[in-house]
Amino acid sequence: MFSIAFPFGDVLQFRFFPVELRKKHWRDYIRHDNPIAAALLGKMGYTESEKIELKKEFLRMLVRLELDEARQRLLLGFFETYVRLSEEEEQQLQREVKAMETKEREKVLELIISYEQKGRKEGLEEGMKRGIEQGIKQGMKQLIRNMARKGMTVEDIARLVDLPEKDVRGLLEK
Repeated sequence: MFSIAFPFGDVLQFRFFPVELRKKHWRDYIRHDNPIAAALLGKMGYTESEKIELKKEFLRMLVRLELDEARQRLLLGFFETYVRLSEEEEQQLQREVKAMETKEREKVLELIISYEQKGRKEGLEEGMKRGIEQGIKQGMKQLIRNMARKGMTVEDIARLVDLPEKDVRGLLEK
């Protein structure tokens, strides 16, 4: 219990009630159309064999909640932090979603596809960023080696490329 009191009386009293999510079973909350319940599903008790069904029901819940994209992403991100499916399990999930009722299936598939595409795009952007950084580093190494071959001193190279002399020496030694 947390309380704030002054000599003239209590101002605030707050009682904390622990909620042990692992002791709660996700099936008891899947029919609650509540974003908090959706977010916490991944922290509730489930078995490994229930992971695919859990994610499928979570996606159905997201569709029922009719949230905007930002809130959907927030909930999905939280859920997927705790419930990770392998590539094979993701494929099984897609097969099960395709077997669902038409109206609901389309909305859930749309969710899955849009998040897959965003994930691929973010992965591609991250990969390109790393590739560009790696290319710049390789280019810098080559430039430093060429400068040294032309007879420039380590001090001059360091000043031109704005690196410490020890880093230039390290690159030339490799």
